[in-house]
Amino acid sequence: MSSEADALRRLGALLTGTEAEDLADRLSDGETLSSALQSVVATRRGEVRATMRAAGMGRGSEPSDAVAVLLAVAGARSVKTAITPLWTMPGHIAQGGPLTSSIDHLVDGATISVTCATFNFQRSSLLWDALKRACERPGVTVKVYMDAAASEGNARTPTPGEVATHLRGATVLRSRSFQGKQVRSHAKFIAIDHRFLLTTSANFSQSAEFHNVEFGVRVDDVALTEAVEREMRIAERQLYENCSMKRTHREVPQAD
Repeated sequence: MSSEADALRRLGALLTGTEAEDLADRLSDGETLSSALQSVVATRRGEVRATMRAAGMGRGSEPSDAVAVLLAVAGARSVKTAITPLWTMPGHIAQGGPLTSSIDHLVDGATISVTCATFNFQRSSLLWDALKRACERPGVTVKVYMDAAASEGNARTPTPGEVATHLRGATVLRSRSFQGKQVRSHAKFIAIDHRFLLTTSANFSQSAEFHNVEFGVRVDDVALTEAVEREMRIAERQLYENCSMKRTHREVPQAD
């Protein structure tokens, strides 16, 4: 296989469907590649640029060729491939589909992003450390939506500020008041690499992952996952406030 073909395959793995479609739209509108690449997450922008050039989509090539490739990537990314049940039951009774306690392995496999929403958060959850590990991996962005008041009156439940301190470098958002009433953030989902969407009745806690009866689904569907993330991005402007802790320069992990 030629190096150009390898680059095309790599480009398909690098870009999300939304990024590929946005790139195609911008190039169709006459933007330069440098300008169009603003639609790609900053941590992967340089790699995408280099890969596009290696695939023959740089200077001197026809923009229409790049647009055709990018639309093909967007189309391929929109295909639904799998839906599986997700269970928690005591005593290993559940027989069909993966268990809620396997979610941390999916988070550990994230290479682009992890976005999650939960009502409350317990330090006993497997995700407590899995999300921290994700924050420490170069190129992986982490975003958490939480209820602002879920920790009130419960010393075992970390506050949004404590979660932000633990997940330094992540974007941690807590619900706020809207039209005079405090918003309760009760959505429970995890989106991984803009592709896998896990939605479940379970909170982020050991009991919800191992002992309760909880049910959810894991969907391998780029279009749906990106739509959920987009809806939350729109909602966060009015329903959430940022309580993130910035990572200092000395704390930024270095690539090997």
